[in-house]
Amino acid sequence: KEAVDLYISLFEHAKIINTSYLTESVAKAAGKNPGDVSTIDFELNGQNFTALNGGPFYTFSEAISILVYCKTQQEIDHLWEALSEGGEIISCGWLKDKYGVTWQIVPEILDIMMRDSDTVKADRVGAVMLNMEKLNISELEKAYKGE
Repeated sequence: KEAVDLYISLFEHAKIINTSYLTESVAKAAGKNPGDVSTIDFELNGQNFTALNGGPFYTFSEAISILVYCKTQQEIDHLWEALSEGGEIISCGWLKDKYGVTWQIVPEILDIMMRDSDTVKADRVGAVMLNMEKLNISELEKAYKGE
């Protein structure tokens, strides 16, 4: 619940769709209390998610991440600061929040630059990106232009 409340607070178009609670028999089997949150269905910018209150039995890895395309550096900065607080900064726009969820916070324009048919431009962008933690749009654009 705490994690979902954070995520909902960070995105302009976000909402909780449904919350389910543990019944007595399920709570007993899980070693939890009846009435504890079981799942929360929520939406972030039109994408649906379900959070499961799995406790220590289920953990996260970087094999799954939530990719967020940002239009502006301000949006990147806002999400990066909020999601990395108490978490772990990885690199190349990746971070792990304090709940263990891995996020990729990247500018929309990155895909365009990295998929450019001019592989020299794309390679310059990639080389600069590899040296960043939080992605910086202006630095990526400079690399793309060869500046």
